[in-house]
Amino acid sequence: MNLLRFITAGSVDDGKSTLIGRLLYDADAIYEDQLQAMRRATRFSQTDAPDLAVLTDGLKAEREQGITIDVAYKYFSTERRKFIIADAPGHVQYTRNMVTGASNCDLAIILVDARHGVAEQTRRHAFLAHLLGIRHIVAAINKMDMVAYDEEVFYRIAAAFKQFAGRLDFDTLHFLPMSALHGENVVLGSANMPWYKGPALLPYLEEVEVENFRADSAARMPVQWVIRPQNDDLHDYRGYAGRISGGVFHLGDEVQVFPGGHKSRIERIETTAGEAAEAADQESVVLHLTDDIDVSRGDLIAVAAASPCMSKQFRARLCWMDDEKSLMPGGKYLLQHHGRQLRCIVQTVVDKIDIATLETVTPGAVQLNDIATVDIRLAAPLAFDLYNNNRSNGAFILIDESTCQTVAGGMIVEAL
Repeated sequence: MNLLRFITAGSVDDGKSTLIGRLLYDADAIYEDQLQAMRRATRFSQTDAPDLAVLTDGLKAEREQGITIDVAYKYFSTERRKFIIADAPGHVQYTRNMVTGASNCDLAIILVDARHGVAEQTRRHAFLAHLLGIRHIVAAINKMDMVAYDEEVFYRIAAAFKQFAGRLDFDTLHFLPMSALHGENVVLGSANMPWYKGPALLPYLEEVEVENFRADSAARMPVQWVIRPQNDDLHDYRGYAGRISGGVFHLGDEVQVFPGGHKSRIERIETTAGEAAEAADQESVVLHLTDDIDVSRGDLIAVAAASPCMSKQFRARLCWMDDEKSLMPGGKYLLQHHGRQLRCIVQTVVDKIDIATLETVTPGAVQLNDIATVDIRLAAPLAFDLYNNNRSNGAFILIDESTCQTVAGGMIVEAL
């Protein structure tokens, strides 16, 4: 079975956590202890309906406030597919959490409250999904029971969403009317909306085809550990451990190690299941090379036929995550790229993006949740790919050296 990673997003109180709870509940993907927690929460509620949001709102503060603050991850499978779900916060001040949750997803479910229509946060999350490389969107018009299952309301909201999303060039954009609370068009269809002829959400997710951008990209593996056992029986053993971040490595492939640039060939591939002839994206492996070359933690092993960019300068899109300090041109930070950390300077803020209109605005101070295009200069060359070509090897974070806090997540868009 193949794997689909998807995120739920949208404005606050649009029903994201309830949708995931209903999806897990109706798909029989809930453990007994989770069922007991849900029953306890339901006993103290003012309704007899099961409190499905308990299944994802794991933090006590979230339950008390009735909102999702952190990104909650859930895992389940059906006979047709495996799924990883990320439930993103709806409040605007937690946009940074949505960026974190969506960075590895293939599809986004963006919920819209049928009573309120497309809100600013709906547009914000649609834009962020596009920015982070997600090309498949399900626009779930939720709480249809609260507008008497009105067909005209659904199509009016769908038209407004389509008008905005049409500028973002998604590969697929599917509209779905539902009531997550009552389980209508979540796992099963709805007798109250006979005018909707499409599949319910789960059948759609089981069948939707998404490109495997990870497997299709050039093979890359950041070195996490150099294995040299202190054992006389293994004195010739030298392995390079890490998790593959794109593409497929094969025995005999010519590879190049960055930043040094030395070339060699793959002699052995060790996986958790033993030795293998190949290893693909997301697999944790140990690579052995035919030549005894200098490889250290933080280096990048890449297939030689498709080398990464190697530069001390690049242009990137940043989502600013610091709620105390703003980014100003000339700011100095630590840049973390896989296991490598380099000092850098944000030389220029090229522009900022008004997410409500998708227009660029006059650059200035970049503050919490702002999306900006910046030029960065590094203290030493870095081996990277453009984000659209390899999301893992084109992403990085910025760290405030004085506080050790992560202040931004970035996506490389151009080598300079």
